[in-house]
Amino acid sequence: MAKISVDFYAESLDLATSMTVVLPQEGPTPPPVLYLLHGLTDDHTAWTRYTSVERYAYDHQLAVVMPQVHRSFYSDEAYGMSFWAFLSEELPTLVQRFFRVSDRREDTFVAGLSMGGYGALKWALRQPERFAGAASLSGALDVAWLQQHDDRPHIREVMRRVFADRDVTGTDDDLFHVLENAAPENLPRLMLRCGTGDHLFAQNERFVHACARLGIPLDSEFSPGGHEWGYWDTHIPRVLDFFTKG
Repeated sequence: MAKISVDFYAESLDLATSMTVVLPQEGPTPPPVLYLLHGLTDDHTAWTRYTSVERYAYDHQLAVVMPQVHRSFYSDEAYGMSFWAFLSEELPTLVQRFFRVSDRREDTFVAGLSMGGYGALKWALRQPERFAGAASLSGALDVAWLQQHDDRPHIREVMRRVFADRDVTGTDDDLFHVLENAAPENLPRLMLRCGTGDHLFAQNERFVHACARLGIPLDSEFSPGGHEWGYWDTHIPRVLDFFTKG
């Protein structure tokens, strides 16, 4: 495997930014690609620093793209930059331009943790034609609830900067609204994992119940664990299995 740090200019952000990419060195065909998204307090280096994702990707001969999106909630910020446009439009184009990876839907996946779990499912639900599978680990899945009820100062600051006074409820940034309008037969395969001791456990339960009510298939499991890297390092190999082994 090769691990590459890429510094580049993003037109949608009007900003120089970075991504970390893990690439197989073997095989005659372009490898499948996973977009792996970071959490609120992390950056594009976190997955390779705190887990063995490079080793796990080797076992699956899978390319892994880990972009930097700061504390954007993978959204076009009201007071900031267009991170949703960057993620959903510009980034895949740049990855195809920079690297020899598959561009087929059946070879393309997205996953993330915490804020990145939200970003992964939002991307997959809003652009289901792009992905064969999507997974959330300990996802911050109910952004409308966070906006209305989470009084932690850093969350209040993020919600204000990203969404300003716009109510997320019932918009395309509300995963529960997007689920209501989704066609289950068009969606990628979905996976959710969350620890029972995680402060986001209730949000993940609500998402599981919403999928069940709407008849949307979801591979979900709750197990002992908190909001921490030991849990995510344990479960990211299972995510890769889910994507590549069916």
